[in-house]
Amino acid sequence: MDVRDKVVIITGGGRGLGRAYAESLAAAGAAVAVGDVLDCGETVAAVERAGGRAIGRHLDVTDMGSCQAIADATVEAFGRIDGLVNNAALYGGIKGGRFDQLDEAQWDAVMNVNIKGIWQCCKAVIGPMRDAGGGSVVNIASLAAVYGLPFGLDYAMSKAAVIGMTRSLARELGRDWVRVNAVAPSAVMTEGTEEYFGDKLERAAQVIASGQSLQRNLQTDDLTGTIHYLVSDASRFVTGQTLMVDGGTVFL
Repeated sequence: MDVRDKVVIITGGGRGLGRAYAESLAAAGAAVAVGDVLDCGETVAAVERAGGRAIGRHLDVTDMGSCQAIADATVEAFGRIDGLVNNAALYGGIKGGRFDQLDEAQWDAVMNVNIKGIWQCCKAVIGPMRDAGGGSVVNIASLAAVYGLPFGLDYAMSKAAVIGMTRSLARELGRDWVRVNAVAPSAVMTEGTEEYFGDKLERAAQVIASGQSLQRNLQTDDLTGTIHYLVSDASRFVTGQTLMVDGGTVFL
């Protein structure tokens, strides 16, 4: 799973999983471009302290101009784009509730970030990936899309759309040797998960772990190996797939 000298954009890289992906890929020799509506300075600094290569940019995935700007900055800094990890999503800050009581503005915002944002980032990188002779797009979906998430219909629906987009893009972009896959984790113990569950976190974590074959909660480094695999040439003939990283909750 060699990622040395790969150039990878990671969205939502200011904290949590996005930061973990960036640090892990950079430690393995990739050059990373990190984008987020949050400040990416700490992520970039951590990569550089460890001897890695990174740039950080403000990125609003709902704004096509912002998506194009990080793609252009990546090519300017590193010469090409080999991989894109579409990690940015609305999750931690959203409010759950019965489906008929969900806030309409929140629904629209979740769809705008979690679905449109991925579409726009893919549009921004496809030109450089074609120029490079191919590439790898990794879309972060969720167990919620496959298992179902009561009181979180907006989030679950958005992640189900990510899986559908992954399959459709994989069929469309194969001729360009651009692979498109998804990763669907269970709840990972990050700041976003703490924010989503609030004071119910401890109980939710227990329930989630008890439904898994491997009965402990996911940590960020449980996912980084899967990201390395999909970005690297080790997965060069894998496309259109959704890899469940959920401790054995569902079997596809």
